Amino acid sequence: GARRAAPRRGAARCAAEGRPEYVPGVISDPNYLRIFDTTLRDGEQSPGAALTCKQKLDIARQLARLGVDIIEAGFPRASPDDLEAVRQIAKDVGCTPTETGHIPVICGLSRANKEDIDAAWEAVRHAQFPRIHTFIATSPIHMEAKLRMTPDEVVAQAVEAVTYARSLGCDDVEFSPEDAGRSELPFLYRILTEVIKAGATTINIPDTVGYTIPNEFGSMIEAIRANVPGLEGCVVSTHCQNDLGLATANSLAGAAGGARQVECTINGIGERAGNASLEEVVMAVAMRGKEQFGGMYTGIDTKYITSASRMVSEYTGMLVQPHKAIVGANAFAHESGIHQDGMLKDKSTYEIMTPESVGLLRDDDAGLVMGKHSGRHALRTRLADLGYTVSNEDMKDVFARFKALADTKKIVTDEDLQALVMDEVFQPTEIWHLDDMQIVCGTMGMPTATVRLVGPDGVRRTTSAVGTGPVDAAYKAVQQIVQVPVELTEFGMNAVTEGIDALANTRVMVADLGEADGVGSRSVNPQTGEGRDLMYSGMSADSDVVVASTKAYINALNKLLGMRAAKNAVSESETSESDSEGAAAAAAASNSA
Repeated sequence: GARRAAPRRGAARCAAEGRPEYVPGVISDPNYLRIFDTTLRDGEQSPGAALTCKQKLDIARQLARLGVDIIEAGFPRASPDDLEAVRQIAKDVGCTPTETGHIPVICGLSRANKEDIDAAWEAVRHAQFPRIHTFIATSPIHMEAKLRMTPDEVVAQAVEAVTYARSLGCDDVEFSPEDAGRSELPFLYRILTEVIKAGATTINIPDTVGYTIPNEFGSMIEAIRANVPGLEGCVVSTHCQNDLGLATANSLAGAAGGARQVECTINGIGERAGNASLEEVVMAVAMRGKEQFGGMYTGIDTKYITSASRMVSEYTGMLVQPHKAIVGANAFAHESGIHQDGMLKDKSTYEIMTPESVGLLRDDDAGLVMGKHSGRHALRTRLADLGYTVSNEDMKDVFARFKALADTKKIVTDEDLQALVMDEVFQPTEIWHLDDMQIVCGTMGMPTATVRLVGPDGVRRTTSAVGTGPVDAAYKAVQQIVQVPVELTEFGMNAVTEGIDALANTRVMVADLGEADGVGSRSVNPQTGEGRDLMYSGMSADSDVVVASTKAYINALNKLLGMRAAKNAVSESETSESDSEGAAAAAAASNSA
């Protein structure tokens, strides 16, 4: 059938002063480094990192505000609801300027076949700047063991894929030779030359299994630039996995070797050991770009790094390790006496960047101390200082929780406020709500939990259960009401601040053990094509550890049920469209007869 033409594209305005206008395959300033974020695609492939459509849209908006140049919004062929999520991001984030006028490129991943490319184009074509990213493996082990194809067949399929993507009206096509880090250089030169002739505008060099080391990877980029004709009309990109802990170092080595796009994720999440960390790459360029990279810079507004990191952590349920560079809890903490003495005399003695530069505020310049007498305006101001934009509707719930907490704590810290925002705002759509609960436990009898939940129909349901402890009893009571077969695979808890009155932050992960109305609980891995069980995380914060644990469990169930509902809605929509098309075809046939 006829294909819709790509929407008319103009120059992309910049979030950071001096960002070159976006043109596929060309960067007018040779010192500019494009940031390609794949949190919503590669990052979501992390176990337990399943995201709802609303959460993906929220993260995409935050990435746009951060100033990311390209957002890889997903793998549309994986499932109908994945396609729908990418399409919504393309229509919303891909067409709506941020406060600074920036519109990011919206990219969809596809394997090198027409079905995947069709799905990717259907999802991203609504964006002002759409991109298709197609790939095929090129290392000997992948071609022989996984693809069972000859090098000639791989080249032919790659060329066919890029040619087909361009034929649909997409003038921005990225090609990746999967496992390039273990591929033979002469074969890489050959296949890259051919896909450039076919119309590829970005050539991405992935170290898919994190095998290379920095000087090796940088030399590979230099060799490709020297031996592949036609690269003057393409942008060379890197995609480095972190299996040896070298993803950021390899990405920077690639940039030093001439790459002008780096693919990365917030917090470095991703398959196995993860990806190059966006915040590490960006801050390394911000700190050392002028003197070590010949004036290299990015368009990232770094003050949004911390809020983006926390949003991704809360939505995916993947906690950031305390000593993680840039965004870890200890990144700007100093306990050693010698260090503290130096910091008191001059902060630059032990800090090469300020926490404020990445959106982390240690002190309040206005002298605001948040307590039980603080009003709504003071709370909103402090949250804005911390990088959170809260709607009026959400503000009601956050303010109510703030007041309740302030009644039990003399001073509410920034960490408390961040936990409250995450617990009230960054949560899945509420299907089941904890209305009330009571626990009886101790050494004298069996732990018993009585739980009252409000269901999607608004009806209150109450039941009691006995368990091995108070949390186990509460979970069994919730299961008796919700009746969704899951397995609890992870449970963790930590205090938000010090002291007996601290909030408890709880994280759980559950595995979906069943299906609802024929809707599967598995997704497709784009690299292997294999299905995998979906895991759902839930987080919550409360001064009562049992309440926090129960809310986290209910949030995980809500996320699972929300994903099922989305899949059902997409399936019903496709069935309805199919029926309509069939009826129209039958009517046309009848009229012609």
